[in-house]
Amino acid sequence: MPKFALGWYHYGLALTGALIYGFPARKLLVIGITGTNGKSSTVELASKIMEESDIPSASLSSIQFRIKEKVEPNILKMTMPGRWTIQGFFRRAAQAECITALLEVTSEGIKQYRHRFIGFDTAVFTNLTPEHIEAHGNFENYKLAKGELFAVVKNRHIINLDDPNAAYFLSFPSKETYGYGIKGEKREIADVKKELKIFEAENIKIGIKNIGFQVKGVDFSIRLDGAFNIYNALAAICVGFSQGVSLEGCSAALAKFEGLAGRMEEVQDKPFRVVVDYAFTPNALQKVYETLKGQVGAKGGKLICLLGACGGGRDKWKRPVLGGIAGKYCKEIIITNEDPYDEDPQEIIDQVAKGAGVGALGIMDRREAIKKALSLAGPGDVVVMTGKGCEPWICLKNGEKIPWNEKKIAVEELEKLGKTEG
Repeated sequence: MPKFALGWYHYGLALTGALIYGFPARKLLVIGITGTNGKSSTVELASKIMEESDIPSASLSSIQFRIKEKVEPNILKMTMPGRWTIQGFFRRAAQAECITALLEVTSEGIKQYRHRFIGFDTAVFTNLTPEHIEAHGNFENYKLAKGELFAVVKNRHIINLDDPNAAYFLSFPSKETYGYGIKGEKREIADVKKELKIFEAENIKIGIKNIGFQVKGVDFSIRLDGAFNIYNALAAICVGFSQGVSLEGCSAALAKFEGLAGRMEEVQDKPFRVVVDYAFTPNALQKVYETLKGQVGAKGGKLICLLGACGGGRDKWKRPVLGGIAGKYCKEIIITNEDPYDEDPQEIIDQVAKGAGVGALGIMDRREAIKKALSLAGPGDVVVMTGKGCEPWICLKNGEKIPWNEKKIAVEELEKLGKTEG
């Protein structure tokens, strides 16, 4: 199909979806979160603020669909679902008398007009690093695709000021603009002529399963791992504040946050720590490894890493890059199957291994790979399994799917090895 015809096809799907469901987003205040990493975490953190502040809300992330207290796992294996799914979700949210709705917005979704006929009130930018390069042609096109969300949102913009691309997203006009970041960080926004409401984290304290900081004198303590989650929390705080929630209210809400499925999710703590994380981009993987490497270094243990790479012809460039990051941070490396789709899974493993260097093990069967990683662990070590998170499937060729639950399988293998906390 010619490119222009494909564009009209996707646009038509977006329009018919909105027509069929009666343009339900008009009855909601819709907040779109875009960026390379941190979208799901920001959606869920902001949802917690809404929930604890008695603001009837709905949220749609790669983790789950939530309408008020009703929660369903997202089993679609899509961060931003199709147009009719989104519009149907919005209608259910409107029928439940929700006021706000939070939605992850992807570059591929924007490319296919899934963001049209929604009427976003607020756009949030988390960060931008190379991803989906083969789909967009280059990084600049990827950035421009993200910018299209800000081009159609005229009311509120919330932007990570510490990201090198912040000035681009600040260039779009809006009635209100919120900026967030860590106090003292270098920023490239000196030439931006725009009034900003700035929220900065300071007096930062990072512990295992806890991040602490202050914003405008208000203390925050959140049960999350990793300094990178400070940015996700700040984005959520800006969302809450923009909806009339005080900083004290945001703090009280986030203190009750209990973590995210498949995002730095702890399987066990002793005799060694086991963590499941969704990271599949170089930037996200490096931040996960940096966080956990610092923790094992304090205990004198080693970091044992299990990773793979997605197939389907997507972002082949990053496979050896992912392997190289593992080689830099991990003492033991197991490379395994992730989502090969129609590609040869062994070729994917070999490409990741090329970057990881000598000593990396390639094990095709993901359960066997998990078993091996756990068998190598001793007291004080950390085993981290990345790439799947809480996804419910491993996707193979010809549309075949294997049911999957990374955390459950890790627990089963720990029990077989006799290496559980008990």
